[in-house]
Amino acid sequence: MIRLLLVDDQMIIRQGLKSLLGSKSDLQIVGEAENGQSAIAFLEKVYETSLQPDVVLMDIRMPVMDGVAATEAICQRFAAVKVLVLTTFDDDEYVWQAMRFGARGYLLKDTSLEPLANAIRSVHQGYSQLGPGLLEKALTVPYSPTPPPPPALAELTPREREVLQLIATGASNHEIAESLYISERTVKNHVTSILNRLNLRDRTQAAIFANSF
Repeated sequence: MIRLLLVDDQMIIRQGLKSLLGSKSDLQIVGEAENGQSAIAFLEKVYETSLQPDVVLMDIRMPVMDGVAATEAICQRFAAVKVLVLTTFDDDEYVWQAMRFGARGYLLKDTSLEPLANAIRSVHQGYSQLGPGLLEKALTVPYSPTPPPPPALAELTPREREVLQLIATGASNHEIAESLYISERTVKNHVTSILNRLNLRDRTQAAIFANSF
């Protein structure tokens, strides 16, 4: 039995997938999440239990935490869980980023049931799976050059840089505090300072930023 976690901000999509995939005797839906943050929270709760998903079906554009950031965090923190992106977007950069961050496959939502089910089985077995025409996109380095680090990066203190590096791994404030032997309140202060200095909205943007250089 292959256990699945469905991650999509649209309930109707999750319900449709649950109905379709639930008809397969070897596939079991063990959870649903409306965004990447909720998916990570679910995995933290069920990891190494009987409800741990084998494969996460991940949408890309979602509020709170998108599928690219969530894919990176899941692949770093939950090695036994494989991510298969299922989205309506075939943009070159989305495909490249998702695969770079550890996704084992990338399919479009117009994929019919049998190919989708087979892709899930293939990813579960350790193979990569890309929809028609997506291989070239996954192998294409983004055409836009990587911008240089902003000058504000040099203004971060050594401790703030350490915190930023840990944020990039998906570590929580509690985990950062334990790693650096400081209080969670101090961590929160560092995070606030980092976001202000780098003009970032939240720690998800900070994680993406840190992994870009």
